[in-house]
Amino acid sequence: MSQALVRIAAGWLLGLMLAVAGAIVAINLVNSTVASPQQPVREYIDALQNGDGGKALGLLRATVPPSNAAMLDGTALQTAASRLSNVQIGEPEERPDNRVAVPMDYTIDGSRLSTEFVLQKTGTEWIFFNTWAFVPSRLPTVDITVVNGSEANINGVPVNMPNGRNSFAVFYPGEYEASLDGQYFSAPASRATVTGRDTPVAPLNLLTQATGKLKEDVSAKVREFLDGCAAEAQKEQRLQPDCPFYYASNNRVQDGSIKWSVTEYPNVSIEPFDGRWVVSPLDGKAKVEALQQNSFTGVWYPLDEEVDFSFTTRLDVSGDTVKVTPQLSF
Repeated sequence: MSQALVRIAAGWLLGLMLAVAGAIVAINLVNSTVASPQQPVREYIDALQNGDGGKALGLLRATVPPSNAAMLDGTALQTAASRLSNVQIGEPEERPDNRVAVPMDYTIDGSRLSTEFVLQKTGTEWIFFNTWAFVPSRLPTVDITVVNGSEANINGVPVNMPNGRNSFAVFYPGEYEASLDGQYFSAPASRATVTGRDTPVAPLNLLTQATGKLKEDVSAKVREFLDGCAAEAQKEQRLQPDCPFYYASNNRVQDGSIKWSVTEYPNVSIEPFDGRWVVSPLDGKAKVEALQQNSFTGVWYPLDEEVDFSFTTRLDVSGDTVKVTPQLSF
């Protein structure tokens, strides 16, 4: 063989060896990036951040427990994932049965947290490229209760709370914030951070309170009732009207001289009790004025007395409607 042929053969052999080496490097590169166990994790996190619950559920290969699904898609899901920052996906760690654990570190509300995803090798594509999938699992749930309420807001989404409680299936990792910001009832936000499928999650308890608006509206109705009662008592010229207030006297009172007025309106306090909202007993003062005659001397003189009164009411709130029903006993 001539020297020229030897050089050509050597060149082809070198090129072939470089091509094989390049192919091996390329295969290893693909298996460490797009065909790595980390890739399904990246795709899963992207699906969470895009609010694509269907894709996230398919990637995670998770079953949904009996629960409310309001947190599994759209705005609620995006909000849960948006609270993750400084996300770092670590190197896979070998586990038995062709499985690996992929750690992921991240920050939520300033706390550094971690989640471990378990994946299994499912085969290869084009002979050389590995395929990986999450080991099937079950989604965790977050239980939420609300005092004397039938609705709440979770991650910006209104949800129903039958009998004041509900259970929500959730993806992980993520943060879920429940609150109530209604016209008449509100509750400060309460948060739960879910880091994994088996991580215990404490229930969120919304401590509902009556808003200032409800107290204002109830106070207005109480004032309206008392003013109306005083006006009716004056119209009927009665010292003992069908009102929370009255005055007892053995003296004769001149017809047309009786005048009632409320001098101190009750302070309204609304509290939860036995699964409903109640108004605390209402205490106030009323004034009666009249011209009376002493039964012994026959002398006429002014009656000017302030009397204490107290009564209870029944409160009914339905949507934007407030009803206050006085409970009087005679």
